[in-house]
Amino acid sequence: MTISTDRPDAPDIPLTVPGGIDRAAHHRFDEAWLAAAWSHPTTRVFVVSGGQALIDDTPDGRTELVMTPAFEAPVTETHRYFLGTDADGVRYFALQKDSLPGRIDQSARPAGLREAGVLLSPRDAALMAHAVALENWQRLHRFCSRCGERTVITAAGHVRRCPACGAEHYPRTDPAVIMLVTDDRDRALLGRQVHWPAGRFSTLAGFVEPGESIEQAVVREVAEEAGVAVGGVRYVASQPWPFPSSLMLGFMARATSPHITVDGEELHEARWFSREELEAAFESGEVLPPTGISIAARLIELWYGKPLPAGFPR
Repeated sequence: MTISTDRPDAPDIPLTVPGGIDRAAHHRFDEAWLAAAWSHPTTRVFVVSGGQALIDDTPDGRTELVMTPAFEAPVTETHRYFLGTDADGVRYFALQKDSLPGRIDQSARPAGLREAGVLLSPRDAALMAHAVALENWQRLHRFCSRCGERTVITAAGHVRRCPACGAEHYPRTDPAVIMLVTDDRDRALLGRQVHWPAGRFSTLAGFVEPGESIEQAVVREVAEEAGVAVGGVRYVASQPWPFPSSLMLGFMARATSPHITVDGEELHEARWFSREELEAAFESGEVLPPTGISIAARLIELWYGKPLPAGFPR
């Protein structure tokens, strides 16, 4: 197997475009600074609950996170996470609550990151992705994995510390590989997962296992799911994927054989497509492409040479 370190021009991938936010991690343990930041009149706060936040459409056609000054934020029975600062010195916090607050403005609506990620500005999308990832980790990791004691939140939401044994626990991120495989005829391998509707195809993907490199994971996952042997592997770009706690590592890979044998557990079917075949399948409705915020669509577009038609988020 050969591995190339040359990156092509990485496509613009939602949740990865710089949003001008400095996470300012050096302030997370500075309680005096955090208190001053919270009380500053320019500080902005939004609520996250169950992976959702309130978004609103502005009169000029933009979509924004619904944020308030800190002094208007609902802080009763809530957890507060410091997310960072922008170039103007504005500090941003997220509040984790059991439900989103009601809004007088009827145009505001709750939305998850799959919807909001393609509508929000890079700044707001980055803030929401950070908050959603922290919220999920906080909800699922309340007890010490070493001794079982309930842990307490520190570092402005980025660490949980055990008061009994002193262990510190950090947010979990699970690496996963996602890859577009092509053969010697420059056809693309796309698969349909068993729980997807008929016609919906996308790239193959899977989690990196313990003791495994990401390149090895690409080879293994393609072989396990589709029975296709892979040779060359080329890294393209990564994407945070807090559904609930993954980091997607995108690759282009080259098959050494076109033979397909789907596993029947992850994939229901897999097919090779030329560009002409895929375009015809899109036009007829035989194939529904991935779109939305997923890196899958961007990997396919690198090979396809143009934007994909509207479809479903991966």
